[in-house]
Amino acid sequence: MSQGYIEFPSIDPVLIELGPVSVRWYGLMYLVGFVFAMWLANRRADKKGSGWTRDQVSDLLFAGFLGVVIGGRLGYVFFYAFDELLRDPLYLFKVWTGGMSFHGGLLGVITAMFWYARKNGRTFFGVADFIAPLVPFGLGMGRIGNFMNSELWGRVTDVPWAIVFPNGGPLPRHPSQLYEFALEGGVLFFILNWFIHKPRPAGSVSGLFLLGYGSFRFLVEYVREPDAHLGLFGDFISMGQILSLPMIIIGALMIAWSYRYNSAPSKSV
Repeated sequence: MSQGYIEFPSIDPVLIELGPVSVRWYGLMYLVGFVFAMWLANRRADKKGSGWTRDQVSDLLFAGFLGVVIGGRLGYVFFYAFDELLRDPLYLFKVWTGGMSFHGGLLGVITAMFWYARKNGRTFFGVADFIAPLVPFGLGMGRIGNFMNSELWGRVTDVPWAIVFPNGGPLPRHPSQLYEFALEGGVLFFILNWFIHKPRPAGSVSGLFLLGYGSFRFLVEYVREPDAHLGLFGDFISMGQILSLPMIIIGALMIAWSYRYNSAPSKSV
């Protein structure tokens, strides 16, 4: 094992404490992601012919935020920490300790988008294609929060940039949170926001999001310490990969379907 590893910097997960109230880096990163999504969505809504107003954007993002928080927490607890829930039922509500599942958050957002589309007389894909390009930046900020919390680290490795995390044992590990920040947050953001510069068939933008996120997450899982295994193929496939496979397949099918059968452009720019 190479000795050229990096010691994890001393980062207090609590940014500010004011009596019983504490502001954590993890929560702040989610707030930064939400504020950026609001700014970008309003900027697009202000464009002529967007089909959106700022009030509509505010309602949509608030519903989406609730979907992320509720779905993300439920998904994490039921997909990855069900034993902990059985030991302590109140664990479900201890969001400040960390533990959010993207796949659960996605289901929460999909539910919120269905509700919003039906309530406001919009198509589901029209809503989904508008919101999809806003999401990667927030995902990236969430991964920075994971890094600062010293959680969701990668597998043991001897690469020169390996990091020894204080709660990950004495051996150096892949900083998989930073890999996900770069791929799911940076690369996917630029791909989607390049893609929407031209009119695209409804459903293709959200399909590309599912395909891109699922593919990047599937790849990073090979160097990420898995939270749980289903035991289907030993250490070869993780829970995160199994949950990502449907995203890859559904995303690819959505893109193919939208280009073949749906000629109506999506107003997502």
